[in-house]
Amino acid sequence: MSNPSEVQITLPDGSQRSYPGGITGLGIAASISEGLARNVLAAKVNGEIWDATRPIHTDATVTLLTWTNDEGKSAFWHSSAHLMAEALEALYPGIKFGTGPAIEKGFYYDVDLGTASISQEDFPRIEAKMLELAREKNAYVREEISKADANALFTEKGDPYKLELIDGLQDGQITLYKQGNFTDLCRGPHIPDTGFIKAIKLTNIAGAYWRNNEANKMLTRIYGITFPKQKELEEYLTLLEEAKRRDHRKLGRELKLFAFSEKVGQGLPLWLPKGAMLRERLENFLRKAQLRAGYVPVVTPHIGSKELYITSGHWEKYGKDSFQPIKTPNEGEEYLLKPMNCPHHCEIYKTEPRSYRDLPLRLAEFGTVYRYEQSGELHGLTRVRGFTQDDAHIFCRGDQVKEEFIRVIDLVLYVFRTLGFTEYSAQISLRDPENKAKYIGKDEDWEKAESAIIEAAAEKGLETVTELGEAAFYGPKLDFMVKDALGRKWQLGTIQVDYQLPQRFELEYVGADNQKHRPVMIHRAPFGSMERFIAILIENSAGQFPIWLSPDQIAILPISEKYADYAEELFFQLQDQDIRGFVDHRDEKIGRKIRDAEVTKIPYMLIVGEKEAAEGKVSVRKKGDGDMGSMTIREFSDYFSAEIKKNLSGF
Repeated sequence: MSNPSEVQITLPDGSQRSYPGGITGLGIAASISEGLARNVLAAKVNGEIWDATRPIHTDATVTLLTWTNDEGKSAFWHSSAHLMAEALEALYPGIKFGTGPAIEKGFYYDVDLGTASISQEDFPRIEAKMLELAREKNAYVREEISKADANALFTEKGDPYKLELIDGLQDGQITLYKQGNFTDLCRGPHIPDTGFIKAIKLTNIAGAYWRNNEANKMLTRIYGITFPKQKELEEYLTLLEEAKRRDHRKLGRELKLFAFSEKVGQGLPLWLPKGAMLRERLENFLRKAQLRAGYVPVVTPHIGSKELYITSGHWEKYGKDSFQPIKTPNEGEEYLLKPMNCPHHCEIYKTEPRSYRDLPLRLAEFGTVYRYEQSGELHGLTRVRGFTQDDAHIFCRGDQVKEEFIRVIDLVLYVFRTLGFTEYSAQISLRDPENKAKYIGKDEDWEKAESAIIEAAAEKGLETVTELGEAAFYGPKLDFMVKDALGRKWQLGTIQVDYQLPQRFELEYVGADNQKHRPVMIHRAPFGSMERFIAILIENSAGQFPIWLSPDQIAILPISEKYADYAEELFFQLQDQDIRGFVDHRDEKIGRKIRDAEVTKIPYMLIVGEKEAAEGKVSVRKKGDGDMGSMTIREFSDYFSAEIKKNLSGF
């Protein structure tokens, strides 16, 4: 028999060890190695992240988390938010605190400064105070507290935001965390003590409505990031500078791709000629791939009757986040700016009777949709209010779901490969089994849909993670996460299996048994949205697009006006070969023209002077590679076509 005062701990490698009841993650680490104990930040106990100092009183599966784990970083940055709050409270007496979570890179805290104010000029003083407090190596101490005591504590402190949060919590499930002279309402988890935090940088300051509600007070949001080593902070800051250089908003202006206008409205991008050409080429690229894969194009309106979205369930789930209904002169008639394309495609499916022989039916549309994002959440092209989805909906039989899903995965991976996204993983987003009320439909349909996604991803050998509670309200999905040139992860491309909309829209087909059946619907968008995809593409490539995608593929640079006519003749010949660009007729030296073409990231420069005009050739320079020698127009055209085919092969 096992000793009842002992607990059995199962480690990630499957090995089991016995420890006295009340052992902590830190104690387990110390029993393995001193080096591990020095680096443990938190522990995952039976799937839940705990403080490394929290006692374990039952048998458990335990993973020790360090800086190399995302969960370890999250605990580190959450603890850093508390450290910043402690420093702010010392420097700004009377400050009130909202919430201070870890985010993907670092942390923030929303604070109410009262009559005081903070600017970026104050950051060095706050950072210095944080480092001073960190060196005290104060422990993060967890304390369970009753709701009454929590209310009393924060009433005495005069912190209305904490009192509002307490009001929504259940008695018996409330915890405080203390470090040094600071106490906060918090679920945790936290690192063992402040001494782990060695390098600090506050990065930004912004306004944020309390609880993200515009009806509430605007608080001050202070962002920061911390590291266990100074060297890691220095590396991060270098990366940050590179990210600024690649910022799609900056490059979008410099390359004249897109713009925004307050008069047009926030979050509504204007595509300039070069940006429109870029979009058009991306769309044509996917259109060709879709035609080869058996899709047929459709076009639907920018608005739809409110009844359409009531039927689909989108009004109930997203109505508050949509633009307000548009009323017509007819009493009681209301329309919405289209928030989704799928209800329209369901109605296209219903335009004629369908047989099992007609399936799968693959409808594709570059459909513009509109969603009212809060103004504080808008960000360049990555978060807008009007965006175009490369949307398609596949209506198929139940026995075709997995095969169709695999075909869509192949298409998504072709898009990534062609556009230079070579590192990616996939997230399988399933229902939260503890909160099924969030979702519509029968359990058996959900189970079939989830199984199809899991099996398809396994057959394609995708590196996957599974997230419970991240499914769409109507079905599970597979989201692709790509890593860009700076190592940042972006969600691009999604595939969803849906048994619910066909039910809601009463979609049918006649089966081989001559009976009526419901089709299954697969939603897919390899780009996700054109706007967000282009933003990420700009930052990944630093604006240096593949030659087939570049708005201007060539710049013809005459050495002087004497060769302007020859340059124009070449330009028209290349246009006939579908090679796009311009002639630089400016009265500038050739060196300046070359430099300007390099800065604006033109892939090829064709230089023409006396020798080239006499021989009917061009002198070719490639951006980044320099002089390629002299070529005839035919030679350059053949070389150019071969380069593009190399880029676009493989599907």
